[in-house]
Amino acid sequence: MRRLLLLLGLLVVGAGPLGAQTTLTQPPSGQPRIAVPLEPPLAPARPAAAPESPLIAHLSQQSAEISTTFAGSSIFVFGSSAVPLGLDGADVVVVVRGPTDAVTVRRKVRILGMWFNGPSSRFENVPGFYGVAGTMPAWHVLPEELRRQYGIGLDALEFQRSGASSGNFRQALEDLRREQQLWLEDSAPVRVEAGRLFYVRLPLPATVPAGDYAVEVMLVRNRQVIAHQELPFVVERVGTAATIADVSRGQPLLYGVLCVLLAGFAGWLGSVLFRRG
Repeated sequence: MRRLLLLLGLLVVGAGPLGAQTTLTQPPSGQPRIAVPLEPPLAPARPAAAPESPLIAHLSQQSAEISTTFAGSSIFVFGSSAVPLGLDGADVVVVVRGPTDAVTVRRKVRILGMWFNGPSSRFENVPGFYGVAGTMPAWHVLPEELRRQYGIGLDALEFQRSGASSGNFRQALEDLRREQQLWLEDSAPVRVEAGRLFYVRLPLPATVPAGDYAVEVMLVRNRQVIAHQELPFVVERVGTAATIADVSRGQPLLYGVLCVLLAGFAGWLGSVLFRRG
């Protein structure tokens, strides 16, 4: 009976708080053993939470679709800042970059009253679309070295080039893209509301190329970028426009033959419809 009571006592002591451990001490000879509870193990330390970004930006839509009736679209960027925006606070700069391609700029020369292709310069990694906007012009809030590092501003875009090295070719490329509204600089300022909210709408012309775009939003303070966020945007062709584009790239010979046949059919049809008598 004494041994049974001693065993029950050990069980009661051992059923302490969940997770607690016990150990048995060895008493002198002739005395019962005593269960001594151990301290529960410490819980592992949680990692420190990452600091929140002072900039949050979003797009109103993630893509734009180009169809046969496409007449242009826009990219609407909006967000908020943890620091005040405005004259005495921080500034927001938004940069949109489209898919890149190689572009060749040629100079026309006139010989004996006829125009021929003259010297040319080839530029690599030229963005098909480029737009920059800010609460203030980028050159006003960022030093030139940072603008060139991030490629902010048309004068900060750098390309690998081959051929003629005259600076007139680089200027001609910029003038052409500006005329096509494919390169925009400070065309629409970033608006600020309530001191911390901002938004801007950048237009996309009807000739905008399809592909993946990157929308970069930067928070600038004391001429330094203190926060940066990149948002993806896609311009894709759909319907008949997508089919025509795929055929022109995948089967150029077939595309050329179809264009010739279509032009011939249109000419014949016009002669029949407008035949005199």
